[in-house]
Amino acid sequence: MAAGCLWRRLCQGSAFPVNYASRIMQKQCFLPNSNLMRVQLAGSHVDTQEPKTNPLVSISDEPETLYKRLSLLVKGHDKAVLDSYEYFAVLAAKELGISVEKVHKPPKKIERLTLLKSVHIYKKHRVQYEMRTHYMCLELKYLTSSTAAVYLEYVQRNLPEGVAMEVKKTKIEKIPEHIQKPVWDTVPQVEETEVKS
Repeated sequence: MAAGCLWRRLCQGSAFPVNYASRIMQKQCFLPNSNLMRVQLAGSHVDTQEPKTNPLVSISDEPETLYKRLSLLVKGHDKAVLDSYEYFAVLAAKELGISVEKVHKPPKKIERLTLLKSVHIYKKHRVQYEMRTHYMCLELKYLTSSTAAVYLEYVQRNLPEGVAMEVKKTKIEKIPEHIQKPVWDTVPQVEETEVKS
């Protein structure tokens, strides 16, 4: 709280000397050692160092799963919301360094419902209601499993109301050993014989 008041006064151009502000800014910079975390106590300029531990990061020896293509199909009833979400999803992919193969919009689906306007005798008086479902398909290519998990979590957490998403992953796998050798190499040669009639 005290640092916030001090910062506001500095921004407003108060009577603090310039070198005092620069000394405070120098104290708040990061340490060159990345294994240590800086802790600044409120109201004092005493620095203590604690070892940094992050329980959310796990290191494993197993190889990452590779995806050739990740296809996102987003559907909703409002076209403007889908256009805005398309811009957001493409921007998020570019920020993470994911290559966007293509963005296309499949044809919309229109579902109509016809009801009688009058209950009793006016059979020709009807009302038609329709529901339009707009689609947007985003295809990303050449992803690792960790990048795909981070991207999908970020995109799905920011999914707007009234919008549904389907995800299809195409995984790259190694060819099994029994298929690697061509089949025609293992088939025995058959001699051709001429048939005379």
